[in-house]
Amino acid sequence: MLAILKRELKAYFYSPMAYILIGVFILLASASFRFVIYTGIVDFSSFFLNLRVALFVILPILTMRILAEDRKTGTEKLLLTSPVSLTGLILGKYLAAFFVYLIMVVTTFVYQVIVVAYSGHVSAQTVGAYVGLILFGASVIAIGVLASSLTESQVIAGVVSFVSVMLMWAIGSAGTYVGGIAGKALKWISIIARFDNFTRGIFDVSTVVYYLSFIFIMLFITVRVYERRRWTKG
Repeated sequence: MLAILKRELKAYFYSPMAYILIGVFILLASASFRFVIYTGIVDFSSFFLNLRVALFVILPILTMRILAEDRKTGTEKLLLTSPVSLTGLILGKYLAAFFVYLIMVVTTFVYQVIVVAYSGHVSAQTVGAYVGLILFGASVIAIGVLASSLTESQVIAGVVSFVSVMLMWAIGSAGTYVGGIAGKALKWISIIARFDNFTRGIFDVSTVVYYLSFIFIMLFITVRVYERRRWTKG
């Protein structure tokens, strides 16, 4: 797993992809922070909601090549026929993308340093929102890894990942309008609706467990996809 992790991190940072995505994220985060300061909103909920929207596009692009590229170039055959743990393979690739994402999140800490310099504190709501942002991003990355395992086309993998996330958003929005038991069920399924709770200062352990379970299921399915492909290859 560590060997795969190092290989994927080199692939990200030896190419302009990671730098471009991190730069775009910083640009959007800076614009959102300027809006928060300009309007005088102190709870930062709009800041994190704007970052969430930015991740809808950035993370599918980050993960679209992670498995699809191996399949297209033929290196997947070497991985499938070698005595490599499929779980370690998938986890290594997933953690590489997650590490790049953490760098994006860490860059936004500078805004909180500015807030502390002027107001003297960071609210518990902001801390909870960061936890939610990390868990939400980790879940989207897991979706992207699964999408990338299903095709050799990076573009298709990115589109599938993006559409899947948008579908989650639509499900959460539908839950708001439907109401009742059906509405609660739809909100329970949506990873996006659960993130909104963090931005409101609601820290629920069950939501953390949900995100971790969602990530596990996505990666488990990805391993099963590769396990089936390994037996098919021979």
